[in-house]
Amino acid sequence: MFLILQQLFFLLLLTITITITTSHNLSFPHYQNLNVKQTIQETKLTKPTQIPKQPQQQQQQHFTESEEEQGSGKWKLKLLHRDKISTFTTSHNHSARFNARINRDSKRVAALLRRIAGAGEEARYYKAEAFGSDVVSGMEQGSGEYFVRIGVGSPPRNQYVVIDSGSDIVWVQCQPCTQCYRQSDPVFDPADSSSFTGVACGSSICSRIDNAGCHEGRCRYEVSYGDGSYTKGTLALETITIGRTVIRNVAIGCGHRNQGMFVGAAGLLGLGGGSMSFVGQLGGQTGGAFSYCLVSRGTGSSGSLEFGREGVPVGAAWVPLVHNPRAPSFYYVELLGLGVGGLRVPISEDVFRLNELGNGGVVMDTGTAVTRLPTSAYDAFRDAFIAQTTNLPRASGVSIFDTCYDLYGFVSVRVPTVSFYFSGGPILTLPAKNFLIPVDDVGTFCFAFAPSPSGLSIIGNIQQEGIEISVDGASGFVGFGPNVC
Repeated sequence: MFLILQQLFFLLLLTITITITTSHNLSFPHYQNLNVKQTIQETKLTKPTQIPKQPQQQQQQHFTESEEEQGSGKWKLKLLHRDKISTFTTSHNHSARFNARINRDSKRVAALLRRIAGAGEEARYYKAEAFGSDVVSGMEQGSGEYFVRIGVGSPPRNQYVVIDSGSDIVWVQCQPCTQCYRQSDPVFDPADSSSFTGVACGSSICSRIDNAGCHEGRCRYEVSYGDGSYTKGTLALETITIGRTVIRNVAIGCGHRNQGMFVGAAGLLGLGGGSMSFVGQLGGQTGGAFSYCLVSRGTGSSGSLEFGREGVPVGAAWVPLVHNPRAPSFYYVELLGLGVGGLRVPISEDVFRLNELGNGGVVMDTGTAVTRLPTSAYDAFRDAFIAQTTNLPRASGVSIFDTCYDLYGFVSVRVPTVSFYFSGGPILTLPAKNFLIPVDDVGTFCFAFAPSPSGLSIIGNIQQEGIEISVDGASGFVGFGPNVC
């Protein structure tokens, strides 16, 4: 009798196990829940970070927004979205902040396309004057989505700078200012720094700067970003401080004439693939590697930016970088396709391929918010998403988004997964809030992708948020995960 009962229990257990396994395969990970109520709540700003006052006598431990692990070759900075910083936030209304972000984003994409197009010097160094009032009208909002706080000079002066994975120069506004925009911290004055050293015109460092010039024996630089923003000034060697780590002789631009969309930040920390970016200059000190985690919108936590090979996580899914000689600053990845609800969308891999002329391809960019796809790929991708969301009430398009939903009154909704298929096999499946985002505070959500008239695809920061991303430029790979943040 006991033996019969034991056999019956085993068969029952086996049946339950098979049912759970089968259900698991059918429903996960092809669908996930979007917490509508919580996501709308997160559009309401928490108290932004206040700008700390500069100390009377600078102390190294003042850099509370940095961390450094002694002897590890790894340096870590807190990474803040602009909405987290009090002086960068001009509106507490989510719709207004959304519209401002999309306005900045459209300018960023246009500038990036001009840079990569590179039909000639005029396209590469697009003159600010060609944009006129567009720059003025957008200046109050400022540019850049993610910021870190570093020390510049000796003694170090705290400065918020924009991080930009598509730029190869480090620069800050400098006194005397012939033309400077409004920034949160006092403008850096080289006269107050004992480590500031000008770079001579004939130096090898000067020869590595695009569009370099010479004035009174000093190397001059000029960078135009294509959206009308630019910085002009002298090149110098200066000390940068991250936490308790002091990095000497970093080549930086000291900008005396600066204009455009950088309002709030003191300058820019270029993280691009070139030798003059901050990562390129650190070289062997960090093994050519850095990692970042972009803070999710609306959360109370901050993201992080880490330099050093030891900051690269174990267990990441690695995707090879693709080099584009026409745009060496940018990090290209080999995307093969897109998926919705666990099904590969029928899009030719050629749509995402970087060709021998340097056209097309897929760029990972921290400065672009919304992922852009070639129109043919976007149309197929969007249609696949619409086909699997017929249960959701539709809403009119908003701004650059043509696929929106009215989720007013919903607590949560079930949505299909959205995935990127990369070369080598890795499949990156996005969290629901990375592809269905609120555009107001009353329940309108939009599919956060947009078509691009060019062949270039850009994976933007909305889709990167909350995912641990590592860039190993020396080895030629980008890693995703394994952790979230």
